[in-house]
Amino acid sequence: EHNRHHNSTFDLLNHGEFGWDPANWLYTLQEWTMEWYGWCTVPLVPLWHFCGANDTGFLFACLWWLNFPDSGLGGKCDKGFYSKWLPVRAKHVSFQLFLWSCVWLLGSVGLNRPLSEGWRFVLLVSFFCRCGFALAWMFIANLNHSHLWNEFLASDPERSWPMLHGCMAFCLGGRHRWNEML
Repeated sequence: EHNRHHNSTFDLLNHGEFGWDPANWLYTLQEWTMEWYGWCTVPLVPLWHFCGANDTGFLFACLWWLNFPDSGLGGKCDKGFYSKWLPVRAKHVSFQLFLWSCVWLLGSVGLNRPLSEGWRFVLLVSFFCRCGFALAWMFIANLNHSHLWNEFLASDPERSWPMLHGCMAFCLGGRHRWNEML
């Protein structure tokens, strides 16, 4: 469903063309109304991303797990849930548990601390991961899907803002990546 959304969306501002869109809650705080007071909730967007509401966050994963795969006829469980989706999810969670255990061990054994002290390093790594992902997803999702950005694109930024265009192309690793954002 998510791939269908990306492959067929003709307009980045059009959401929910297949019914449920997992990204709707990312844009609600910035565009719940087009009135001036809609900007009052925009400062909450970084906190929302920090809590894990973006594509790489835990809240987003929970949202997907609760909504996918779709129910069968009569609200029954999807036929492939126990044979396909549940084992895949179990493997994924096990792998994540393994990775966070490695971080725990790095924070304890790797720093010559007792095993019980690893949680400090886990919190530090988690905090900075969340900050990084929040910043990245605010740029990728919220800015890129905003009406403000759409209006900026209508002004042909490559011609009217050549310095900005060059700078962003440099920061993102080339004009082709910046053009994807445009």
